[in-house]
Amino acid sequence: MKIPIIIDTDPGYDDALAIMLAIKSDLFDVKAITTVAGNSTIENTTRNARHILKLLNREDIPVFSGSEKPLKRELIKAVVHGESGLEGLDPKDEPSLTSNAVEKILSIIENSRERLTLVSLGPLTNVAKAMEKDFATMSKLKEIVIMGGAIRVPGNKNRVAEFNIFVDPEAAEIVFSSDIKKRLVPLDACNDVKLTIENFNEIQNKKLKEPILSMMKPYIENISADEGVGAALMYDPLTVYSLIKPSACKIRDYNVLVETKGKLTRGMTVADLRNIPKDAPNVSVIEKISEEDFKKDFISYLSKQ
Repeated sequence: MKIPIIIDTDPGYDDALAIMLAIKSDLFDVKAITTVAGNSTIENTTRNARHILKLLNREDIPVFSGSEKPLKRELIKAVVHGESGLEGLDPKDEPSLTSNAVEKILSIIENSRERLTLVSLGPLTNVAKAMEKDFATMSKLKEIVIMGGAIRVPGNKNRVAEFNIFVDPEAAEIVFSSDIKKRLVPLDACNDVKLTIENFNEIQNKKLKEPILSMMKPYIENISADEGVGAALMYDPLTVYSLIKPSACKIRDYNVLVETKGKLTRGMTVADLRNIPKDAPNVSVIEKISEEDFKKDFISYLSKQ
């Protein structure tokens, strides 16, 4: 049976690849895609989500736009995705904003006969708003799978914080403080998995290969300039992959809190790393994902016609 999911996302190159992976794997029943401002504006992230679904011939999957800014702060956009959020592809579709992502998340959960998994690939603004609006309904989720955070490695937005958590730390604090089951895919698991242009050239589906290459060339250039990494980091596809192949993941439970007030540590995911932690674990952290398994499966799934 397919895994029923909602994808909350801010496309973004790696978000686009994650959506492709989720759909082409044919292992998920994607109930909806909800969008949030993060990598780019809500207009761009929503436009980009719709465009990716068009490339996949899956415009039957509904897209609902959500928060245009963090809970308490102004939006800080990512640099590496370019002005459109998908530089190189630069979709021109109408964004067709619905501005009801929170309500739709709650409605889909409430009316589902199965327990849903919420896959969060961007800032946690929509997720936190849904919790504040109707926590009882959100508690019906099977789990929330989150791309975000840095546990034992440096941040990619400041010295200690990963971008998604940095953008809206107050939203992340609400989500991490909840007792809903959570799985975290942090930079620790993502930094060691990199794909090159040569890897993307192995994709056999020509309809997807061309737009993917159009996106990945500027992505690799931009991420090399910004982070000194000469390959495409696969943050969001790895988050989806953790559901596809849990056996490829090393997982450990931690108690993780989010720093919201620090001048130098905004958005830090502070894990209790002491030998005897003082608080019970509140999140399952994926510390490592097999690069070999991911590359093989990613190329195989996206090569499907």
